[in-house]
Amino acid sequence: MKNDAPGMRGKRSRNDDGQLRDKRDDTKVETIEKKYDRDFDVRGDMQLGTLLKQTNQKSLNDLIHSGIGKKPK
Repeated sequence: MKNDAPGMRGKRSRNDDGQLRDKRDDTKVETIEKKYDRDFDVRGDMQLGTLLKQTNQKSLNDLIHSGIGKKPK
């Protein structure tokens, strides 16, 4: 599997209709924090779906682009 397009982060599979597959809701927040260098100030074993509900975000992409949990530089 290769990257879908220039500028895409990593390798992502697609659904049958060609749309990128969503990240699973049962992914642990700790995994997301490490990958995207974030600190959401929640337990690491919380599931992504729960965090999305708490932050009123529809997807991981929306969460990352919202700036929530972004560490100061």
